[in-house]
This record gives sequence, structure tokens and C-alpha cells, in this order.
Amino acid sequence: MNYTLMKKRKSVSYSKDLEFPIDKVWSLISAPQNLQNCHPFCETNSIIEWDDEHHDILVYLNGRKFYREFLIWTPMKGYELIIGEKNGPKSYVIWELFEIERNRTKLKITVFPYLLPKTSKFLPIFPFWIKPRLSRYLYSVISGFEYYLQNEKPVPRNYFGQHPWFS
Repeated sequence: MNYTLMKKRKSVSYSKDLEFPIDKVWSLISAPQNLQNCHPFCETNSIIEWDDEHHDILVYLNGRKFYREFLIWTPMKGYELIIGEKNGPKSYVIWELFEIERNRTKLKITVFPYLLPKTSKFLPIFPFWIKPRLSRYLYSVISGFEYYLQNEKPVPRNYFGQHPWFS
């Protein structure tokens, strides 16, 4: 699989400034099974391998099962992964951390969805259908991590509203 080509697809990003130090945010986003507590559309998050290589399974509330394979892992900076159904097309995802000040960190997620290769018949629907839904999804995911950091308890499912692709 050519990951460089995946990064040439149209992408959607969302970021949020979190009122927590970078080491605390990194500790949370890099923890095994973190989606179980932080992802508002996650039913389960099971580890396949977490010691030498990072692989896990995310089962959404609607039963869709996505496999995540981490490609680049940079402590305190972020990671890059591919995600998708077992034998289906994959999306490329970048999680990034930026220290704003001592107790403030920007968390940014960028998704290069598989539906949108560089030349795609779906390109005309990107700004009107895919981008708004993917933006809302990323807002909910990052807000779920913020919720967990603030409350130290799991985010309730669909807490920021249901999502047509994952609820």
C-alpha cells in the first residue's frame, strides 16, 4: 500500500486547544484501548498487538468493525495510522499534538478518507456531504478526549449527538 499517495487525497482536519499539559494528553491518546473511554461512538476497542507494533480493533456503536494499524509513532508529537474494514479500503489518519504553553496543548486529527482518492467520481460531493459529516465526527472524537481529561470518567455514548455513519 502506498501511504504517500494516501496523503494526496482530499482531507478533513479538526483541532482543539485542551487545557492540559502535553504529557497528560499524550499519555491518554497513546494508551492502549483509549477509545473505550474517550470515543463517543465506540462500542469496544480491543488490542491486537500493543508492545512492538500497535494494532487494534474499533467496533462502532452501529456494529461496524474497523482495524487500526499504526505506521508512525512519535512520543509527545503524535502518530499516523491507517483504518478501515479488514479487507476493505483504508483511510489515512494523522493525530498530532502541539504544546501551546505549559498547561495547554492543541490536539489535531486529520483524515484522508478512502472515499476520496485524488481523482474520484465522489469529489463533487466532498464539500457538501462528506466533509461536514467527517468534521462533525472529528469534533465529537476530540471533544470526547477533552471530556475524559476533564471528568476522569468515560464519555457517554453519542454524548455530542448521534452520527449517521457510526451511531
